[in-house]
Amino acid sequence: SSPSARPPLPPPPLAPSPSFPAPKRACSRRETPYGVTRVFHLQGFRAGFSLFAPLLLEGFPMEPCGNPRGRKAGIISRIRLENFMCHRSLQIEFGDWVNFITGQNGSGKSAILTALCVAFGCRARDTQRASSLKDLIKTGCSYATVLVEITNQGEDAFKQETYGDLIIVERRITETTSSTVLKDSLGKKVAQRKNELRELVEHFNIDVENPCVIMSQDKSREFLHSGNDKEKFKFFFKATLLQQVSELLQNIRSQLDAANAMVEELESSIRPIQKELNELQEKIKNMEHIEEIDQQRQILIMKLAWSLVYDVDRQIQEQNAMLEKLKDRVPACQAKIDRQLVKMVELKGLLHTKKTEISSLMEKTSEVRRMQDDLQENLSLAAKEMFELQEEETRRMNSMGKIVKRVKWLEQQVLDIQEQHIKDTQAEDTEIEDQVKKLQDEVNIASSAVTRLQEKENELSERLSTVKTVVRDIVKEMEENERKHRNLQREITDIERCQTNKVTAFGGEKVLRLLQIIEKHQRKFKSAPIGPIGAHVTLLNGGMWSLAVETAVGRLLDAFVVTDHKDSLLLRSCAKEANYPNLQIIIYDFSRTRLNIPSHMLPRTSHPTVLSVLHSDNDTVVNALVDMASIERLVLVKDYDMGKSVTFEQRPQNLKDVYTSDGFRMFFRGSVQTILPPNKRARSGRLCSSVDDQISRCERDAMEVEEIIRQAKVRKRNFDQQLGEIELDLQSVKRQRTSDDRLLTSKQLNLRDLKNAYAAERSTNPIPNVDELHREISQLREEIREKDILLEEIRKKRTAAEEKANSVKLSHDKLCESTKEEIQAIEEAEKDLLVIEEKLLTAEREKSHYERVMREKVLADIKEADALSEKLHLERQENFEKASRICSEKEMESIGGCAKSSSEQLSAQLKRIDQRLKHERLRFAESIDDLRATYEKKERKILKKKQTYEAFREKLHACQKALDLRWNKFQRNATLLKRQLTWQFNGHLRKKGISGHVKVNYEDKTLSVEVKMPQDASGNVVRDTRGLSGGERSFSTMCFALALHEMTEAPFRAMDEFDVFMDAVSRKISLDTLVEFAVAQGSQWVFITPNDISLVKAGDRIKKQQMAAPRS
Repeated sequence: SSPSARPPLPPPPLAPSPSFPAPKRACSRRETPYGVTRVFHLQGFRAGFSLFAPLLLEGFPMEPCGNPRGRKAGIISRIRLENFMCHRSLQIEFGDWVNFITGQNGSGKSAILTALCVAFGCRARDTQRASSLKDLIKTGCSYATVLVEITNQGEDAFKQETYGDLIIVERRITETTSSTVLKDSLGKKVAQRKNELRELVEHFNIDVENPCVIMSQDKSREFLHSGNDKEKFKFFFKATLLQQVSELLQNIRSQLDAANAMVEELESSIRPIQKELNELQEKIKNMEHIEEIDQQRQILIMKLAWSLVYDVDRQIQEQNAMLEKLKDRVPACQAKIDRQLVKMVELKGLLHTKKTEISSLMEKTSEVRRMQDDLQENLSLAAKEMFELQEEETRRMNSMGKIVKRVKWLEQQVLDIQEQHIKDTQAEDTEIEDQVKKLQDEVNIASSAVTRLQEKENELSERLSTVKTVVRDIVKEMEENERKHRNLQREITDIERCQTNKVTAFGGEKVLRLLQIIEKHQRKFKSAPIGPIGAHVTLLNGGMWSLAVETAVGRLLDAFVVTDHKDSLLLRSCAKEANYPNLQIIIYDFSRTRLNIPSHMLPRTSHPTVLSVLHSDNDTVVNALVDMASIERLVLVKDYDMGKSVTFEQRPQNLKDVYTSDGFRMFFRGSVQTILPPNKRARSGRLCSSVDDQISRCERDAMEVEEIIRQAKVRKRNFDQQLGEIELDLQSVKRQRTSDDRLLTSKQLNLRDLKNAYAAERSTNPIPNVDELHREISQLREEIREKDILLEEIRKKRTAAEEKANSVKLSHDKLCESTKEEIQAIEEAEKDLLVIEEKLLTAEREKSHYERVMREKVLADIKEADALSEKLHLERQENFEKASRICSEKEMESIGGCAKSSSEQLSAQLKRIDQRLKHERLRFAESIDDLRATYEKKERKILKKKQTYEAFREKLHACQKALDLRWNKFQRNATLLKRQLTWQFNGHLRKKGISGHVKVNYEDKTLSVEVKMPQDASGNVVRDTRGLSGGERSFSTMCFALALHEMTEAPFRAMDEFDVFMDAVSRKISLDTLVEFAVAQGSQWVFITPNDISLVKAGDRIKKQQMAAPRS
């Protein structure tokens, strides 16, 4: 697509930035192969930048100018050199259009372009021909002069009224200095400052550093041989002036940032004053609020005054109603007293009647009671005699039992003697003896086997029992250690909780709840309870005696101390509410000072006591421990042996108990020595100060217990395995022993049968003499018969005593039965008498109660109510007078009345408002008028600055907006320039049948040229110009340069050695293209080449000049 196909962009309504001077504008119209194009020439801070529309600055309103073909301003008419480089003196006049300068190498052609660069302010290093200006002076000379004449005609003339139609720029260089002078057409010096030269250059858009304005042979050769895309991009970026515009926009952006920072600093300078204004405004609002509060206070005073009157009126009405109710209670109370009097008279009569009846019944039954007592005495004697006989019978039966046992023992002796006789008798029959011996041997062998198996079974049973015992012991040990481990973990938890709150060690969470409830009901106690006691004591000397003190007084550390019985009941209810049922409460007088115990009442020992190792700032706690636990008499020792020595050997005076550091308790009571082991539940760490050490110790103990449990589990597993093996062996042995036992029993039976047969044969043998034993047995049996006779007599006596006792008891029962009715009548009468007496006492108490109520309650309340009613009337009169002085009742009703609030509420509101008003007045010492005047003064002071800074901010915002718009246009036009470059480059290449493409990447800052030659049948594209021949490279370079020239604008252009390395055909096409382009373009062109230019057609707009040959 062609550039003419692009839709024109509407100019935005942008005004020039207020922070920068408006640019000078000049423009012209040019006919190009792409249509008519407007060209803009900018002066000022945008000078040196000209682009085809629509480009960067199209939004600015610019005035169209005439055709540039008639323009005569800015072209070079003559250049004169003196002692410059290789020229002693040189003068060349240029045509207005196309100029060709040829000459041999070394003739000084390139010096002309160097002179132009130096004349227009270029530095020597930028010319790439010298490092300093003095190096440009001809060898052997002391100075050099460059004089350039510039045409200054037409509409674009530069200060024509000053310079005329011609401007002369003279640059003089010496060994030490250089100077630039601007002269008018008459040669008169006009200016010699660099600013004037810069203004001239910017006006005519002469940028000698731009390769599109002056392309020296070094730049041409550098571009021609360069294959670096970044270098090509720099050439393009600088030639199209995009680099200059980008730097200008970046500079403007940095200036805007600096301006923003400056405005921000200015705004921050007034922020403290603005803050003071805000504080003053807040103070004024608060002062206004004080006035409102004071008005509310006055209203509350009025309402409170009349509210007191109305409150007293309500109290008077309530008091009158109460007085009437109290007076109504007098008749009712008196009636109750009268009823009790009548009841008492009736009960006294019944009491006298019942006493008379009981007296008559007692006279009738007195004889019967005497007989009953006699029978009761006889019954007791009979029972005693019967009991004695029973004891005698028991003694004799025991004696007979012993004799019978003696007889049995003697008879067993006789049998043993006879059996021994049979054993001692020798067998006469050899055959029977052999059989007996054989059987006996078999029995012995079998018995030995059974015995061996039995022993092995017993051994295995013992081992089994031993292993089971060991396993049980291990299980018990594991359970004990696991319980110990749980206790240690629980102790660690308790210690950690105690670390955050010491009170929890003496009751846990329950005591915390109890303390909260006590605090809630604190006003109900006469004196606040003290507790728990453990929280009010500390242990001296570290934790050495912690276990001993815990064992001695641990049960009292959880207790609370109150001052009287009423407080103890209240504390008990609080404990019930806190779910603390078994709270120990000690009642003690809080007013008592700390007890001073005399030395003679203390134990006479060098060892410390519990009192000496405990410290408390509360005297009541110490006194309670002394009275309840006798801590001054509890002695502490280090070890067990020392404790036994002090307790049982030394036994000092006033000693109660001795406690060792490991928890043993020892005491001596009378002649009894007692040693109690440590209490396993005692907690030794509650009084220690070093909580971390306790936690470390407990954790260390817990780890040791865990290791013991682990080892015990291993041992139990090993013993369980042994237990299984032993049980298997035992079952095998039992089966073998049972089998052998059956065999032994069989053989024993055979042996017994044989022995019995043998004994029968030996029965004729003589029996040993046992007559003496038989005689003793007979004597004992005779003694038994005698004792049996005596026992029978005793039994008869016991039976007679029983019959006698039964007879007496029967007589007693008959007598009791006969007098039962009379006795029951007396008992009933006595019961009735007791009931009557109880009723009489109740009636008397009721009468006394109602009389006391009448005296202390009813009449006293009526009297008190009358006094209170009279007092309320006086108070009402006084309040009415005070309220009337404050305001009338109608005024109070006009502001809403006071029925919705009580006097207590109004008083509380008034108190709060007074405090608030006092607080607010203390905060503000100045008056509200002074504050308002100060506020207005400061506001006027910063208002102008604030408006100025806001105006600055608006202008900066407009500038930033304009800059952003220009930056966007710059980026858009950079893209359009990239496309236009490709079109122009490809258009010039087509003249030789070559096609190409230019790729520009602004992000990577690279430019690549692609050329496709017509003779390349493969269709490959050459992406690096170094891959072309010398002529093709020069031609493509020229096409690229022409494309750039079409995109830029300058009054004159110069190219040096533009046709090197070209073949004849390429050079012919290139020269024709250059001439055609230069003529059509309309500006002044200077072409310098060492080659023949005869191929260039002559014309009125083409001027050819030949440089003189260099001197040898």
